[in-house]
Amino acid sequence: MTPQQRLYSIIKVIPRGYLATYGQVAKLAGLPGCARMVGKTLSQLPDNTQLPWHRVIAASGRISLPDSSAAFAEQKQRLIDEGICVNENRVNLKRNRWQP
Repeated sequence: MTPQQRLYSIIKVIPRGYLATYGQVAKLAGLPGCARMVGKTLSQLPDNTQLPWHRVIAASGRISLPDSSAAFAEQKQRLIDEGICVNENRVNLKRNRWQP
């Protein structure tokens, strides 16, 4: 299994209404210290992906995309649609972090 496939296998099981950080995804995929690889991999997903990429955020609780981008608006709206409170482009990781 490639590193990207390992990342996909973790991201696809993040439950609705929960979040994981880039570093958490990397660690769960057996790639500790590779948070940037997670971001790079997600940035290369096709537009029609079914992978719940929007459930992966920065360790600070912030949405990592530029706040003026369409992808930012889409991620924020998807999180809100799942019942996650987004306040000033941050989420409460204590409340919404996925703990597998």
